[in-house]
Amino acid sequence: MWVIVIATMLAVAGCGGGDGGGQVRLAEKRLADKQQALTEAQAELAGRVDAFCRTSAGYVTALDRYGDLINETAPTVGDVKDAGAELTEPRAEVVSGAEQVAAARQELATAEKELAEATESLAAARAGASLSPAPPPSPPSASPSVAATLPAATVNRVKQADADFTAAQAGITDQTPLRQASERFNAAAVALEMSWLRLLSDGGCLSEEQEGAARDYTEAVQRSLAEAGYYDDEVDGVYGPSTVAAVQDLQKANDLPETGAFDKATGAALEAELRAKGGAAAGDAIASTAALQQTLKLAGFWTGPVDGAWTPELTEALKSFQKALDVEPTGTVDAATIAAFERAMAQRSAPPATPSASPSG
Repeated sequence: MWVIVIATMLAVAGCGGGDGGGQVRLAEKRLADKQQALTEAQAELAGRVDAFCRTSAGYVTALDRYGDLINETAPTVGDVKDAGAELTEPRAEVVSGAEQVAAARQELATAEKELAEATESLAAARAGASLSPAPPPSPPSASPSVAATLPAATVNRVKQADADFTAAQAGITDQTPLRQASERFNAAAVALEMSWLRLLSDGGCLSEEQEGAARDYTEAVQRSLAEAGYYDDEVDGVYGPSTVAAVQDLQKANDLPETGAFDKATGAALEAELRAKGGAAAGDAIASTAALQQTLKLAGFWTGPVDGAWTPELTEALKSFQKALDVEPTGTVDAATIAAFERAMAQRSAPPATPSASPSG
């Protein structure tokens, strides 16, 4: 008799404990599932961010090549009208990548919320079963910041620049004077490129070296603008509102599209004003020198700063670059050097399978 009573009591006690324990185990299982879901969402976002950074960089490169076409060759109005078609496919890929990043970011936010809810449910289940609170789950690894921190103003600037770019292309007809077409389209292309570079910077897509090069170049532009009397703010390498306003003032004074972007026509106007003021000489204009320094740095021939200062060391670096291009090492940026550089870039971008392509040096 006592054996039956004791067994019954143990069974009842086992059922009560089993129910509480079962709730705890279910809550623990749910928490583990949500932690796994969060890990997967983070990995998905990281992959989307990486793809976005790569495709965006490719799109900016396409924009930059297009700008070079207008300014370093003798394009026709037809070229200006048609070349934008080359940007359609990469642009679509970039837009798709941005949408995928946004979707992955939403999935991550959902996973983070569900993990927090699962953590609270487990704590409640353990409290109901009179168990000590479970240790907090391991903190998730840092999520990519690009999708969470892109300022709306940066995104809107890209959208506006893209609309301006499309409008500029649509506004060019066979009757548009070539110079006007080139300046108008180049201004829109550079403005769009700069807005994308800002987006990539805010999104963490640029390397430290790229960030540094952009900062150094902006500092050089700011110093040139200050020398010409358009800029009186701090030379800090930040292409912010004061720099944009200074560039717009320069553009207005020279009857150029007031985009605030430092395009080729704007750079030429600034150099002309500096020469008129007796400042930097044509070959030593700060912005042009900074651009040369940046090109030599990317080619591996310059290790100094990108500060727009022409030095004997820069002359020697340019001579070494010219020797590598198999042109006369004059130490000046002449037509032969530009032509050789363009040939080298064309060879580098040519498909490897092309039989006629010679090995790049």
